[in-house]
Amino acid sequence: MFGTILRKKVSNDKLANVFINSLFSTIDAGFPVVAEFINDDPAFVKSPCIRPNDSYEFAFIVIVGNISFLESAFDPEQADSIESIVYEKLAKVYELSVPEFKSLVKDYRSLLSRLNHPSKNMIYGMSKVIFDKYTLYNFQDEYFKRMQAPNPLFLKRMDEVVENFIWDWDSFFKKYRLD
Repeated sequence: MFGTILRKKVSNDKLANVFINSLFSTIDAGFPVVAEFINDDPAFVKSPCIRPNDSYEFAFIVIVGNISFLESAFDPEQADSIESIVYEKLAKVYELSVPEFKSLVKDYRSLLSRLNHPSKNMIYGMSKVIFDKYTLYNFQDEYFKRMQAPNPLFLKRMDEVVENFIWDWDSFFKKYRLD
């Protein structure tokens, strides 16, 4: 009972700031490890040679995935409100208008949905989009290369990596509550 009373209040705007800053901090610190993981993965017959600073696509995939998880962490009205603030702030970061940023998010979601069909597992879909955006098809053995499909063993390992970039709403709600 006291846990609910003692949690700090946070506004939607503050939540959006913390959410965005945490995502970028995690991406900046984690992507070099992700690049090394991909470059050294045994699913590839030749290293893709992803540079540790080539995080643009990865960052956007993580952002889109995390925005999608907002809907399950909040009631629909609150999720829409927070999502709008996040779009505004991220549009500024990417130097886009809000409609341009929303269109880019829509394109990534569409790609995720298409590559992930019929699965609804967001983590699995994010791994597939990473595979596609970094054009990893041609670094695989002939069988998967010819099929233009990711090696499922790589995807399973990538899922475990991607999970580390998903915002932990349970931990957040243990410490904070929304105004």
